[in-house]
Amino acid sequence: MLKEIKESVESGATLAEALKKFPKHFDDLFVNMIAAGEAGGILDAILRRLASYMEKAAKLKARVKGAMTYPIVTLIIAVLVLGVILVFVIPVFEEMFADFGGELPIATQFVVKASELVKSKVLYIIGAIIIFIFAYKKFHATEKGRDTVDDLILRFPVFGDLLRKVAVAKFTRTMGTMLASGVAILEALDIVAKTAGNRTIERAIYNVRTGIAEGRTMADPLLESKVFPAMVCQMISVGESTGALDAMLEKIADFYDEEVDQAVENLTSLIEPFMLVFLGVTIGGLVVAMYLPIFKMAGAIS
Repeated sequence: MLKEIKESVESGATLAEALKKFPKHFDDLFVNMIAAGEAGGILDAILRRLASYMEKAAKLKARVKGAMTYPIVTLIIAVLVLGVILVFVIPVFEEMFADFGGELPIATQFVVKASELVKSKVLYIIGAIIIFIFAYKKFHATEKGRDTVDDLILRFPVFGDLLRKVAVAKFTRTMGTMLASGVAILEALDIVAKTAGNRTIERAIYNVRTGIAEGRTMADPLLESKVFPAMVCQMISVGESTGALDAMLEKIADFYDEEVDQAVENLTSLIEPFMLVFLGVTIGGLVVAMYLPIFKMAGAIS
């Protein structure tokens, strides 16, 4: 790839034109910033700014992934453990209790019935999960489906607030970097909207672009969208009125990077006790339910 870029530049193409041939590796943001750097004769400064932007964006992405990984992995392990207990362990206990005779405690009867249900319907359960995932993907692939899902994600009690802060940090960081690099504001908004990753936020950014094209400021359409916090819109308004919008966007991005850090810490501290309670109630409850008959028999013998 680098050899082809080198050959393109040697043939008279600009670096931006050479990079544009590889959209999987160099997106619109990258190409447009390089083009602005070449046009302004500040390519070295633009490359440094791009490197700084990409490092901060990667850190932000890693933080969010870290926050999401813990509960998902714990939940998957819990489901697997429950499945193994219900399919393989409970039937052994059931046979043992059948040999002793007598009526089982209600909790044990419930667990045994659940085990029988899972064993007899395991293929149906797996099939239902596969169908649900397939139906969700089909629904999410439609315009209405993606709009609905993306809007619901931002409304989630804890995760929604975190994702909103991530969106604000990403929007302000990208816009600030592009404006400071000399990219036109309408072109910058178009690129930022395409890389938003959420249809609700993308729609809000396109509304801002339309508003600016009609002669409005950036802050007013952002405030009307109700996606971005009022404080962010006010700070952008101050940046526009003072002619330092790019610097103000960078300040907002730095602030929201810290907010994301705090939100991730809060989320982790909230999830840990919840997951412990969940594991204790489910797996611990199963174990206790299966040992109740043994305690009952021991009490009868004594």
